[in-house]
Amino acid sequence: MSDKPVPLPVCRRLAYAVGHFFNDLCASMWFTYLLVYYHSVLGFKDTNAGALLLVGQIADGICTLLVGYESDRTAGCGKYGKRKTWHLVGTISVFASFPFIFNPCIGCDEKSPQTTGMIYTIPLILIFQFGWAATQISHLSLIPELVTCEHAKVELTSYRYAFTVVANIAVYAVAWLLFHFQSQHTEDPSTSQSLGWVDIPTFRYLALIIWAIGTVTSVIFHLGTKEEGVQPQEREETGKSQPSIPDSSQISGPMLLWKHWLVEPAFYQVAVLYMCTRLIVNLSQTYIPMYLTNSLSLPKNYIATIPLVMYVSGFMSSLVMKPVNKWIGTSQSGAFVYGAMSFTDKVANGIGVMIIQSLHPCHTLDSDCKWFYRTVMVIVTGGVAGVAALCLSTLLIWPIAIRRQG
Repeated sequence: MSDKPVPLPVCRRLAYAVGHFFNDLCASMWFTYLLVYYHSVLGFKDTNAGALLLVGQIADGICTLLVGYESDRTAGCGKYGKRKTWHLVGTISVFASFPFIFNPCIGCDEKSPQTTGMIYTIPLILIFQFGWAATQISHLSLIPELVTCEHAKVELTSYRYAFTVVANIAVYAVAWLLFHFQSQHTEDPSTSQSLGWVDIPTFRYLALIIWAIGTVTSVIFHLGTKEEGVQPQEREETGKSQPSIPDSSQISGPMLLWKHWLVEPAFYQVAVLYMCTRLIVNLSQTYIPMYLTNSLSLPKNYIATIPLVMYVSGFMSSLVMKPVNKWIGTSQSGAFVYGAMSFTDKVANGIGVMIIQSLHPCHTLDSDCKWFYRTVMVIVTGGVAGVAALCLSTLLIWPIAIRRQG
């Protein structure tokens, strides 16, 4: 009689799932409000605001690769576990840096040089992105440490995604409440229309509320999650269970090293499709607040309302979509593929924003320049979608498959 693995209790599943909640809250605010905050609220130049986002995206991509490599090599802090140790380091980094990113530099005002603000903000962004990457990698790596069977792994991933949805909705809902509260307690009606220096407290409170919620959920994760690891004999006893990274005996055909992927057409097909898809999502999320306030001249509370409607609608649409089949399959090089796709996505998004910001035709947001953000939302994202469609059409000629022989 073989011993079956004990299912993970619901409370421990929930404790694990909230371990990425802080990251999800910060990511939602980063992509939606960073550019509009530094450009429209603090008054940074287009290129300076874009440079901050570019630095963050490049740092995130590099840190994702480095942390993924180092986290497998280190033993962790005593009996705490290497995954939870990296998660704790990442959480502390995010905790110490994120609130200050959405605050002017200490002692700065509207007349302070933007160079001072850049020097103050860039180190904070680097610390934040390192912490974000460390938390993300360690949290994902914990799944095979907590459960063995594929069903349980999928279930934990579903719990994790559910809290990602909650995090995005929470950010936009809190932002809407703060803008609504501001409009109800101001004597100047004009302040409810356009963004400016007066909105610094609103973004500060939003960042602090996110910071507080994320801190609580991170504490719940560390108290409720035990990194015990999966013993080799336990893997043998569970006949249907599979390790997270299979050994060579489980792979049919030759294993692919990272250099082998570089000569696979499928690698580049998936890379372009993934990059274009992420560009459409991220550019839309980044520029929708600028489009609403500058092109459509809507009141600033719409930068919370419209993203909330868009996100909920997108989530509801995703529920009726059929699951996407695994295109590339399983091999020991999966980590390289994931890391390469993630790095391409982050860097492409940062470069895309920087190019758009450098093409901005005006130093002031007058009526003659309202077309710019409309062009970004329609032509740029539409052009990226066209590239994705063109790449998708190549699948009719070269279906995604591993073509390397021997």
